[in-house]
Amino acid sequence: MHAIVQRAYGAAGDVLELQDVERPEIGEDDVLLRVRAAGVNPGDCLLMRGKPRVLRLLGFGLTGPKYRIPGQDVAGEVEAVGDKVKEFEPGDEVFGEIRGGAYAEYACAPAVRLAPKPVNLTFEQAAAVPIAGLTALQALRDVGKVRAGQKVLIIGASGGVGTFAVQIAKSVGAEVTGVCGTANVDMLRSIGADYVIDYTRQDYTRTGQCYDFILDNVADRSLGELRRLLTSRGTLIPNSSAGGLRRVFLSLALSPLVGQKLRPFVSTPDKRDLLALKDLIDARRVTPVIDRTYPLDETADALDYVERGHARGKVVVVVGAAAG
Repeated sequence: MHAIVQRAYGAAGDVLELQDVERPEIGEDDVLLRVRAAGVNPGDCLLMRGKPRVLRLLGFGLTGPKYRIPGQDVAGEVEAVGDKVKEFEPGDEVFGEIRGGAYAEYACAPAVRLAPKPVNLTFEQAAAVPIAGLTALQALRDVGKVRAGQKVLIIGASGGVGTFAVQIAKSVGAEVTGVCGTANVDMLRSIGADYVIDYTRQDYTRTGQCYDFILDNVADRSLGELRRLLTSRGTLIPNSSAGGLRRVFLSLALSPLVGQKLRPFVSTPDKRDLLALKDLIDARRVTPVIDRTYPLDETADALDYVERGHARGKVVVVVGAAAG
């Protein structure tokens, strides 16, 4: 099979190469997946470079990448199942988040990390959902406990996590303000944002508005500036993929000292939450926003584009015929 193989840590163009490799072997709890599409995330770029270096200490490989084939978001068709897998069978269309290996024609996926593909999505759209969708869902529901009538601010609302966060917040009845650049104002309105602030024309920290919940996907302002936008008991989540570890540790140190909650977090794979996202998508309350797609042999270009930080919604690598 064809797959993108990573030789070492570094820039995409230097360390990624399309190679012909053996199909992965599956265990008794796994699924062999015929990959149709794979989502690209900022976290994939961090893992590709092995930075921050603490990632290497967390089990991703000290001197080189643990997973030779990168990629975590995946959508495709079940080719075969392990002996203990009962919920899927060959031919099923699924999506989910795996430990690595999505940028390939076939991938080994633990069955517990997969869910049936939403029927109204293409494979490309489904591959855009898992990590960004789970991050937005768990941040708003589990950490922020966002509910109807609350005021929500999404900074970096036009990115992958941001576009899901806007729609999920609206689905529970919150009032949503999104911050983005000029080119994305109309898109944010089209997915349900009540108010949109174009950061090139207005300073969102000086509107006089306070919010019950802030999700910061950009880290272009200090925690002090953002805290002034929070209600006295509000919650701020500095997205862990933005701003680096220093910002995360500072948030954790400050939170016990103030009435507001500063809660950096990392999303976790959860089949129940994939099914919750599927329900929202099937009900047409959430729709993935896709900026552009790349063929498998241009995966390095896809990662370069995402790493520049200006993707509108999600970027997806298409593997073979991805319609469906």
